[in-house]
Amino acid sequence: MNPITLFLVVVCLALGAASMQFSLFIGVPLIVLGVLIALSLKMANTWQRFVILRAGHLHGVKGPGLFVIFPIIDNVVAIIDERIQTTSILAEQALTKDTVPVNVDAIIFWKVHNAEAAALTITNYREAIDRISQTSLREMIGSTPLSVLLSDRQQADQRLSQEIADKTREWGITVLSVEIRDVAIPVELQDAMSRQAQAEREKEARVILGSAEAEVAAKFVEAARTYAGEPAALQLRAMNIIYETTKERGATILMPSAMVDSMDPSGPLALAIAASGGVDLGGRKKAAPAKTAVPTTGRRRRAKTG
Repeated sequence: MNPITLFLVVVCLALGAASMQFSLFIGVPLIVLGVLIALSLKMANTWQRFVILRAGHLHGVKGPGLFVIFPIIDNVVAIIDERIQTTSILAEQALTKDTVPVNVDAIIFWKVHNAEAAALTITNYREAIDRISQTSLREMIGSTPLSVLLSDRQQADQRLSQEIADKTREWGITVLSVEIRDVAIPVELQDAMSRQAQAEREKEARVILGSAEAEVAAKFVEAARTYAGEPAALQLRAMNIIYETTKERGATILMPSAMVDSMDPSGPLALAIAASGGVDLGGRKKAAPAKTAVPTTGRRRRAKTG
């Protein structure tokens, strides 16, 4: 009983009881009026719809607000809540398309858009939604591989929502969405899938490493062609490598003789000295090489003795 009806009933019964002490003709009608108000005056909230039958036939759907029904001949058969409802469903040990047992937990968001159909078409629409959701969930799992069920839940949600909506539309129910909350697989399969994922990651890492090696080799080939056409560039590169390795103090470097020969420091040094006109790197004049005098007396003596 709603607050307004309860207030009116209490007032009528109180007045009737008080009037019974003075006159039955006033007290009895007030009590009867209170009973009639309790049976006939109804109030529906904003989200409620009252389905009313009159003499067994559909009279109408009332609400929201206050409305009056005729006692005895009118009957409220259902009070429908048109707010968004949720139903949780669980499928245990359901086999996927590739025969893997899984436990799937999902939740459905739905609402009643036609109170008349929900009250008269089916006996208990809440229980029917639960049953048909369980069936549709198992059918979806049985037709979907495990990999798709784990990787593409959004597609599975949309498919399941569409299937349930098609089956419940005749009952005046609209399915808003279906969300799969969890997909549980056996522990043994989890270990196998973990090893498979690790192997795939190692494979991808090796492929990436091989691609990097191929790119580096291509750059080396290009550099080798450049060095082959420009020997001086190779010498400068070798010198630069030695310079880079001697940056740190206290470092001892052992270079093979092949590296020293490849740099050939005497050639560029001689060219530099020749280009500077006999001036060494320090800016000092180079002294002319001394000529060795040939003793002519010895030759002459040998000639005479001969």
